[in-house]
Amino acid sequence: MIAIRRSLLVAFAISFLAMTAAHAQSAKPHRIAIQVDQNDPAVMNLALNNAQNVIAYYRDKDEDVDVEVVAYGPGLNMLRADTSPVKDRIAQIASTEATFPSKIVFSACNNTLKGMERREGHAITIIPQARIVPSGVVRIMQLEELGWSYVRP
Repeated sequence: MIAIRRSLLVAFAISFLAMTAAHAQSAKPHRIAIQVDQNDPAVMNLALNNAQNVIAYYRDKDEDVDVEVVAYGPGLNMLRADTSPVKDRIAQIASTEATFPSKIVFSACNNTLKGMERREGHAITIIPQARIVPSGVVRIMQLEELGWSYVRP
């Protein structure tokens, strides 16, 4: 009788630990970095589609998600106030998503920005929805090292 109770207690403990581990797994934060490194409106729109689809997916599941779009190299044109073919869409996304727990961040590479300013001979303004990071490639590395998922459309 004692052996049966002990077996039941062990089985219960194992089941409890498995359920707790499964819950902890599902509670893992959802975070995705999306790279844009091409001056191509189709790629920029695909990146924005990916971001909106990910946010909508987790919103439907009542879960939060963090999305960071990192633009560098020719892709920095996505976040330039003077050249972005998607700046109106970014403004709309940023204003819409600001009301939800999930968040989207747009990061502009300062290395690329400084190089473009040297080549063009004037200061370049980044759209107000974006922030400048020292290096786009390094930012993606940092996010991956923190466990973020990574997509390059």
